[in-house]
Amino acid sequence: MATIRIRNLDEATKTGLRLQAARYGRSMEEEARRILRQAVGPAEPGEGLGTRLQHRFAALGGVELEFTRLPDRQLPDFSGGDGQ
Repeated sequence: MATIRIRNLDEATKTGLRLQAARYGRSMEEEARRILRQAVGPAEPGEGLGTRLQHRFAALGGVELEFTRLPDRQLPDFSGGDGQ
């Protein structure tokens, strides 16, 4: 495996990487590998945008939305009942 060194990484980016890694229970090194793989690697075959978004944000938890169904409305009558 190759080794890469990133110089001049600002402290805010390093801190953000450390916090994100901790949030997912990974080391900073593993989190950096995941980010790089995701950024430069091809999407999985047959995987659409919705699926990729769901995988990316799955750790944040889901949201259940409740929708109230509106009653069906009466459709207008265009039969031309006056003989036209």
